[in-house]
Amino acid sequence: MAARTRKSLFARLRGDLRGVSAVEFALLAPIMIAFYFGLAEFCQGYMAQKRMGHVSAMVADLVAQSDTISGTQLADIFKVGDLIMKPFPGAPLQQRASSLTRDTNGVVKVDWSRGAGMAARMTGSTVVVPAGLIANGESLIMTEATYDYDSPVDYLMPPITRFSQTYYLRPRTVDRITYTN
Repeated sequence: MAARTRKSLFARLRGDLRGVSAVEFALLAPIMIAFYFGLAEFCQGYMAQKRMGHVSAMVADLVAQSDTISGTQLADIFKVGDLIMKPFPGAPLQQRASSLTRDTNGVVKVDWSRGAGMAARMTGSTVVVPAGLIANGESLIMTEATYDYDSPVDYLMPPITRFSQTYYLRPRTVDRITYTN
């Protein structure tokens, strides 16, 4: 009798589908929640990367509009980067602006360079720029920005992701922007 009761109990449980939805939800819910938070974190990182790229473009644009530029003016322009990065912290942002000129031999050299959180390039050092960007005797402004994005959910993402952007613009009103101290 006990074996028969056990058999009928198993037969009834096998045919009972009332708890299937709850079990499926219990199995899928953690995965779906992880996807949701992962996507939200990816969007935050992408937004930080886009803002850092905008900083590089904005610094190049502001410098390229000048005839001459001083260290104080560059420091003020670099401060704009911190404002653009909001709501992300500005401390991990590193910036550098350099004036480059291609000489008659086709070698691109640094005229002047200044950085904020990033070392300036040595005056006279050579730089590789994309082909066809400037001709011999021409000048351009190169800005570089890096940002160390620290994910608030370090257990899901790498703790630090470094974004970097280089931007090139020609001076707008003069052939070469001079640096005054």
